[in-house]
Amino acid sequence: MSNGETKTDVILIGAGIMSATLGTILKELVPEWKIKVFEKLGNAGEESSNEWNNAGTGHAALCELNYTEEKPDGSVDISKAIKINEQFQVSMQFWSYLVNSKLVQNPQDFIMTLPHMSLVQGEQDVTFLKKRFKALSNNPLFQGMEFSDDPERLKEWIPLAIQDRAPDEPIAATKIDSGTDVNFGTLTRMLFDHLESKNVDINHKHSVNDIKRTSDGLWELKVQNLESGTVERHTAKFVFIGGGGGSLHLLQKTGIPEGKHIGGFPVSGIFMVCNNPDVIAQHHAKVYGKAKVGAPPMSVPHLDTRYIDNKKSLLFGPFAGFSPKFLKYGSMFDLLTSIKPNNILTMLAAGAKEMSLTKYLIQQVMLSKEQRMEELREFFPNAKSEDWDLVVAGQRVQVIKDTEAGGKGTLQMGTEVITAADGSISALLGASPGASTAVHVMLEVISKCFPEHMKEWEPKIKEMIPSYGVSLMENPELLHEIHTSTAQTLGLREKERVFS
Repeated sequence: MSNGETKTDVILIGAGIMSATLGTILKELVPEWKIKVFEKLGNAGEESSNEWNNAGTGHAALCELNYTEEKPDGSVDISKAIKINEQFQVSMQFWSYLVNSKLVQNPQDFIMTLPHMSLVQGEQDVTFLKKRFKALSNNPLFQGMEFSDDPERLKEWIPLAIQDRAPDEPIAATKIDSGTDVNFGTLTRMLFDHLESKNVDINHKHSVNDIKRTSDGLWELKVQNLESGTVERHTAKFVFIGGGGGSLHLLQKTGIPEGKHIGGFPVSGIFMVCNNPDVIAQHHAKVYGKAKVGAPPMSVPHLDTRYIDNKKSLLFGPFAGFSPKFLKYGSMFDLLTSIKPNNILTMLAAGAKEMSLTKYLIQQVMLSKEQRMEELREFFPNAKSEDWDLVVAGQRVQVIKDTEAGGKGTLQMGTEVITAADGSISALLGASPGASTAVHVMLEVISKCFPEHMKEWEPKIKEMIPSYGVSLMENPELLHEIHTSTAQTLGLREKERVFS
């Protein structure tokens, strides 16, 4: 520990993108507050935020078909896509503020321009994509989106995906050049480097084993130093539990009523990574397809160009899998120990409801490499087995809770924040779009947990996020202004696409 003090203003559990974002915002709003961070692993951003455990898509709903649902009357509901796009714009503005304020350097180390595309096959899906394109392209947030079902045009856009297809096969794609590839691992580490320079006490290899309320209303954490084995006690006025899949167990230990009747369902991911530089050079986009029936949204297949360690990579996946661990570096007993008297009925109800998902996950686990290659060939018909290796990605824990709409034991597919009524503790659970919307999610945490400060903090928040409290969709001029300035600050240029 860097000092003998155990009392602090804020404790952040987990050194991922969420804690990094919350800590950075709070340090800008109240520089005098003391902040401590506890992370079980040896470095920041090693679990869900890590570049190999995260799709790296700047999720702006430009290409993810699961954010635009077809309604029974055949129309396409784009409300979720609008919401997610607006939230991503908030992240972009905050990152621009960090660069302009010299709090982080070299934005190209964590963000790059990369076209976002949706690709579908078969008449029914081509019709859906056409309708989706029509609904989105009328909206200022999705300006610049193109649609094509012409194989010659598609060959220019995505040569790997079009080679050797049957000429009569119905196929279509949309493309928008303003998409991004974000390395959330690098961004997380940059933010923690900045926080360290601001005297935030960051403790790696420290595991939070217990958390309870003290008589004076503070939260006391029992923290084990994993290197020395010693146990320390730390108290804080406000605690944020941002430990990925590990958050559920800690939330349960708090005993807050809001944390009851909540369970978690772990889903693991496997990506295929291309090892052939000639193939990697021929693809330059993030191309999303449609999820198979019964598949969770995190299993939407995509063929992605990624920039990791400044090197161009090509990934395909994710293939879902099942492991009872809640974290990649977790315990095989995580799922079992998360079942409590107050959530067992919720968990059982979800088990009965989600039989098709369970069946799907078992099938995914049993897939051979050749069967995985067959799925890749739906995107890239000429894919050769020897050009691809399997990489295990991170664990995601989908939230299970009782909801009015879904009834008992409903599986939630997004990011969930559970906050105590008095705002003294908040926990982040769930999965995608997660990292991309971290700034929006953390601003929500701040407004829920510190309502008494919001009036005084608002001018500074607006300095960091000019569109704070405003709908960009309804203010196209402000949207254009923000688009232009963030692209300039973050060094996002529409690059010439070069194929070898």
